[in-house]
Amino acid sequence: MAPHNTPTSSTAVPDALVRRIQGEFLEMPGLCLTQLQACRLWGLDRETCGTLLSRLVDAKFLTRTRDGAFVQLDRTRAALSRLTCL
Repeated sequence: MAPHNTPTSSTAVPDALVRRIQGEFLEMPGLCLTQLQACRLWGLDRETCGTLLSRLVDAKFLTRTRDGAFVQLDRTRAALSRLTCL
C-alpha cells in the first residue's frame, strides 16, 4: 500500500512545493488561475502542475470554478456569488 501523502499520478510532487503553492494562495487573496497560468507562474510542466493542483483540490484547499480555474476553497465560499476569474 502506498503512503498516504503519495500522489496517485506517476508524477511525485514534493511536500515543500505543495506548501509553497498553498502559501501563495494564502498571501494573494482572490488568486484565481487556470492550469496553464499556474504552469507559467510557477515554472512547472503540465503534468507536475496538474498533479499539484489535483492534490490541493483533494485536500479541500482549492476548488475549481465553473470555468475550470483554481481558487482557494475558503475564499470561494465567501465570494461565490460574485467571483469571476478573468
